[in-house]
Amino acid sequence: MKLNDLRDNEGATHSKKRLGRGIGSGSGKTGGRGVKGQKSRSGVAINGFEGGQMPLYRRLPKRGFNNIFAKHFVTVSLARIQAAIDAKKLDAKETVNAEALVKAGVIRRVKDGVRILSDGELKAKVAFDVAGASKAALEKIEKAGGSVKLPEKAAAE
Repeated sequence: MKLNDLRDNEGATHSKKRLGRGIGSGSGKTGGRGVKGQKSRSGVAINGFEGGQMPLYRRLPKRGFNNIFAKHFVTVSLARIQAAIDAKKLDAKETVNAEALVKAGVIRRVKDGVRILSDGELKAKVAFDVAGASKAALEKIEKAGGSVKLPEKAAAE
């Protein structure tokens, strides 16, 4: 096969419709826009306009706000970590951090850090270095003989 032999599948591409090229073309005269009026002209942007009536997006009440400082953690259950250790994807002897979890395929991306939740049981003795963990998860990890290193809280000034 050569580069000049490459072709698209039959019927995969359609030629562009040439508008306003005579009545015989099938899309002449008004060019598929109907007749007269604002929408037949160019430069029309009236989405959301309701003819002077108060539009829906202004009639409905606004609620809540979006906190731009909120941290978005990836949550991982103890059961998921134990399954990765059993499948030999995670090494229980080494420190388990965000990069190790990504490499093992437990999580896809790190976002603002990893938070461990207590779903399931942890049998292996594991040292964690993560952004957060629930109280129940901390208890289960320490019960299994492991440890959790959490980042120090910045002193409020």
